[in-house]
Amino acid sequence: MTSACIQKIKILGTILDRVDYDGALRKIEGFLKNSGTAVIVTPNAEIIMAAKKNEALKGAVNGADLRFPDGIGVMLASRIIGNPLFGRTAGFDLMMKMLEMAARRNLSVFLLGGKPGVAEDAASNIKARFPGIIIAGAHHGYFDESSEGRIIEMINGSGARILLVAMGAPKQEIFMIRNREKLKCSVAMGVGGSLDVLAGRVHRAPVFMQKAGLEWLYRLVTQPKRIKRMSVLPLFLVEVMLDRFRQFK
Repeated sequence: MTSACIQKIKILGTILDRVDYDGALRKIEGFLKNSGTAVIVTPNAEIIMAAKKNEALKGAVNGADLRFPDGIGVMLASRIIGNPLFGRTAGFDLMMKMLEMAARRNLSVFLLGGKPGVAEDAASNIKARFPGIIIAGAHHGYFDESSEGRIIEMINGSGARILLVAMGAPKQEIFMIRNREKLKCSVAMGVGGSLDVLAGRVHRAPVFMQKAGLEWLYRLVTQPKRIKRMSVLPLFLVEVMLDRFRQFK
């Protein structure tokens, strides 16, 4: 499958690209050759449910250049609608593959998001994990819309080719789409809480739980305060089934 013929599916009004890691990376390599800034988003069940009520978020996700499916919930939903994805995919893993590619190709990266200090700690750990990678800059995500111009000038001035935006949904998706024409990087990707993981502030589930699609359970056990957010997953699957049923009526 080439990046030029990536199929799309729609779940509850949100468009997703039916793509695996290799296909996504080929698409990204194409973005690096083009002018302008390509926006990558990674919709999961929570984001899709939020987009049902938030038109700005839905518009940002559907208007992105690559909508990489994230999580077990989205994979299950794709099976329910009869157009299954290639397998379990995770935005974090795509980001790590992008960082590996950046190190190999000497592409500079800017980290934007997290609490003060998180992006800098993530940068140090990224450089240790990917020797030779160029971190062009780092800045926390605690700024308002009135400061966006200054932040964009900082990103553009750094010369970064790749921008990782870790401000959470819907803020990161809307930020990237709103400023796509102002940014000078080749690729901007929304990465949610990934900088917290890279900074060592939060840990991912063990690999066996990742492979079993149980990362949500690990997060729930280790971060009980997320229970309200985790409750979105069963509601999401019910919504998908109801939507599928309505299409057959």
